[in-house]
Amino acid sequence: MQTSNASSISILKCLCVLHCLSIIKVVSSIDTLKQGDNLTSSSQLDSPNGRFTLRFYTPEADPLSNNTYIAIVFNRGETSPVNHKAVWIANRDDPVSNESSPVLTLGTRGDLTITHDGADPIQVYNGSSQTTTTNITATLTDTGNFILLSNGTQVLWQSYGHPTDTLLSGMKLSANTTISSWLTPSNPMPGPFTLEWDPSQGELVIRRRGMAYWRSGRLVDYHDDTLGNVKNFENFYISPDPDNFNYNLTSDGDNFMYTVIQVEGRTMDSRKVTSGWRLDEAGNITTIDDRGITLVAASVCYGYNSGDDLLDNGCELWEQPMCLQQHQVVDLRSGYFTHANTTPVERTSDSNASLSLSDCRDACWKWSDCECAGYTNYIGRDSGCSYWIGRDLEWIQDNAGSDEKIYVLQSPPNAKAKSYIGIILGVVSGVLLLLLAVVVLIMRNRKVKREEELHELLTLEGYTGSYELDNNGHQLKLFTYSSIISATNNFSSNNKLGEGGFGPVYKGRTGEGQDIAVKLLSRNSGQGLLEFKNELILISELQHVNLVKLIGFCIHKDDKMIIYDYMPNKSLDCFLFSPSGREQLDWGKRFNIIEGTAQGLVYLHKHSRLKIIHRDMKPNNILLDHNMTPKISDFGLARIFKEDVNEVNTNRRVGTYGYMAPEYAMQGLFSVKSDVYSYGVLVLEIVSGRRNGSFHEIEGPLSIVEYAWELWRKDSALELMDPMLRESCALEQLQKCIHIGLLCVENHAVDRPNIEDVLFMLKNETATLPMPKNPSFITRNSVFQQVDKATPQQSSENQVTLSQIQGR
Repeated sequence: MQTSNASSISILKCLCVLHCLSIIKVVSSIDTLKQGDNLTSSSQLDSPNGRFTLRFYTPEADPLSNNTYIAIVFNRGETSPVNHKAVWIANRDDPVSNESSPVLTLGTRGDLTITHDGADPIQVYNGSSQTTTTNITATLTDTGNFILLSNGTQVLWQSYGHPTDTLLSGMKLSANTTISSWLTPSNPMPGPFTLEWDPSQGELVIRRRGMAYWRSGRLVDYHDDTLGNVKNFENFYISPDPDNFNYNLTSDGDNFMYTVIQVEGRTMDSRKVTSGWRLDEAGNITTIDDRGITLVAASVCYGYNSGDDLLDNGCELWEQPMCLQQHQVVDLRSGYFTHANTTPVERTSDSNASLSLSDCRDACWKWSDCECAGYTNYIGRDSGCSYWIGRDLEWIQDNAGSDEKIYVLQSPPNAKAKSYIGIILGVVSGVLLLLLAVVVLIMRNRKVKREEELHELLTLEGYTGSYELDNNGHQLKLFTYSSIISATNNFSSNNKLGEGGFGPVYKGRTGEGQDIAVKLLSRNSGQGLLEFKNELILISELQHVNLVKLIGFCIHKDDKMIIYDYMPNKSLDCFLFSPSGREQLDWGKRFNIIEGTAQGLVYLHKHSRLKIIHRDMKPNNILLDHNMTPKISDFGLARIFKEDVNEVNTNRRVGTYGYMAPEYAMQGLFSVKSDVYSYGVLVLEIVSGRRNGSFHEIEGPLSIVEYAWELWRKDSALELMDPMLRESCALEQLQKCIHIGLLCVENHAVDRPNIEDVLFMLKNETATLPMPKNPSFITRNSVFQQVDKATPQQSSENQVTLSQIQGR
């Protein structure tokens, strides 16, 4: 009887175990997380068709690594000889340890968070700002998209919007969304190669460290009897399998999408369907299925080939080292290098883990005097570099393949077959050189003269920097006129950002993909070579977060151009003096602009190597970057002060009507206090949202300075506040800014604070501020009227910059 009971208990235990296993199996095959659900290293989400899995993932190329990532993995099939590969990674820049018990949680507020022992959580998606906090799910779809939904329909977030190295079927690639390769086969951090969509040209571009390596050509119609009409790229190699699927390439101009389409009536084979394209560490695009078809081989782009063979079709051209033989290539071989006397060659190593194999090739290719004969990764790793350097090196081939594999720089196999072409070209080149000798001599003389002119242009008291005529310079870069024409689309009106006293400003994009602003000196601006020279030299010497960054310049005949870093939010006046713009400037942003501008002036007046007086501070000359950080610009009127000089007298007044200090407008005296006066006017404009010259009442104030002073005397200073600030304003802070603004515009320069004192008052909540005295420019018999009698009045609505003002 006891034996029977024991047997029954054993059977029940087995049934319980089987039941538990069945439950675990069901849980592990789910495709959706609900609020409060967790995903651990022992669980996963599977798409309904089983082709994609979301789980904690460790790259197969580095089995000894403890790093793990939340990733979507494409299941190639159990019979596939290729390991499964992650097609999307949430935390590629921030791996967690396998030993830290990582957990992915869909929180009660809809946020996706990775937590792990002893470290800060990693936020995949922050749902705290969402108004809906219930009925949120996270689902892995059949197309490999991990979607966060509210009420089953509203998309809050999706992995398709944040791609890593793979373009999946149905994923959109836009000008603002790029695919970036892994750094190495074992490190998913963003690597050197990116795949981008260029909407202006309607083509795909592969870049390495920002430089274009390969272009697809424009998207065109392609006809095939089996597949019907599909879209294709001129330089793209696609070998579709008509037995299983069709594909479609579509673009609406701004976006590009690749879509797999099942052939009607046929079964999809998940191991052979090309569900996506992967950009690998060498810059190649391959299919993610088990066949691994190479669609693009940017790894064979050397800068001299642009389509001789199938795979290098579409390669970009770039300047080659003069000492390399024509059409040299890199070949992976097994063997070793020796010197001519058979002694071994010691490798030169760089253990920097941020260097990929393509970085090693690039460095070897550009090595000084072309002394690099071969390269590979740093010893025992798939990152870092090892080089073999020398002029007398000989390669010893190991046909058995047992020696170390090294990438060897060599001439192409068919070099001899093409040698007759080189002979013919050599003869033709000789004849052409003889015919063009006179032209070359003339051009050389012109170049020497041009360099002398540039040297004279960039010579100014106090300037000790230099300029560069090539792309490797770290000071002033000289742009070619053709590159500026290309970058600005021939100064297209669509690229025009605005017009200032200097002349028009255009947006451009360099061949390396960098956005720039090109300021063109107008021939009718009243500003000439002196201002152009002044701005170039001053800005190249200055480096501060609140000063605009100068990239370079261009001179073409009578046209002079200065090239800056592009500021996407243009200038402060575009926001401050338009109703729609003012709504975007809450008090927090305005105070940051007030403080940041003061920081920039403190640097100019006190902390830069050169003591600089700007002399044209106004909203037009305060640029805003994407974070609304202010950048002081336009140094054409600025002056350098010697360390022991505090004030200078000049007969040539320059500046903008309404912002000049009285002692400068009347007597030609300018100092750091002149900039302080202009800054005070600027502060009052930022607080009020009104332009200085917008006061046209016959019996009322003439300027914002007078208007602010009248309100201050009536103890009604807060009436100066822009009505747009009612909801966001900190009243005490705003009143302090009005107080500081009035201190800055006092009549006598000695009564005004230094800009460093202004910054202290802004930042110190307990600072005691002196009472302001009568400011200048507040009466009918004011400096403005005296200036107007000698000089025709300038319209203050367009902030005209005056190149010269004569005092009485």
